[in-house]
Amino acid sequence: MRLRRIERPDTGSRELKLTQKVPANQPGAVLIANTYLPQAEYDLLASLSAAVLSKTRFSVPPLGVDVFDGPLKGLVLRRRSFSGDEEALAFVPPAQCVAEVTDDVRFTGGILVSAPRRELSAWPAEYGIRLLPGADSEPGHDHSAPMY
Repeated sequence: MRLRRIERPDTGSRELKLTQKVPANQPGAVLIANTYLPQAEYDLLASLSAAVLSKTRFSVPPLGVDVFDGPLKGLVLRRRSFSGDEEALAFVPPAQCVAEVTDDVRFTGGILVSAPRRELSAWPAEYGIRLLPGADSEPGHDHSAPMY
């Protein structure tokens, strides 16, 4: 479960929601349930002790680009959603996407939120990638995605 605040500066809109992602029976697929919250309920849940993951998501069609903050600074994940297997198989990632991590559970929000920086730095190395220098503290709470 994750408590999410999504702000869209271009429109001035904001969404407050509680989200649950559950792995589906296909690699890389998830089922998502959202409960939209009024400000008071969001504030109550946000006051509870929890791990925090902070990122900014940019829309760069056809991808979403997640740029992580805080302890995960330097981690950038690009994600793409597909309507079916055919579309997914036909997708050719841009050259900037240098490793496919869709099926690597370590790059999901539930793992990233609590991963020690020293471990996080080692994971991209398995793909031949060095994480940029960033914060030395341990992580806190939020989200994830497929292409690194």
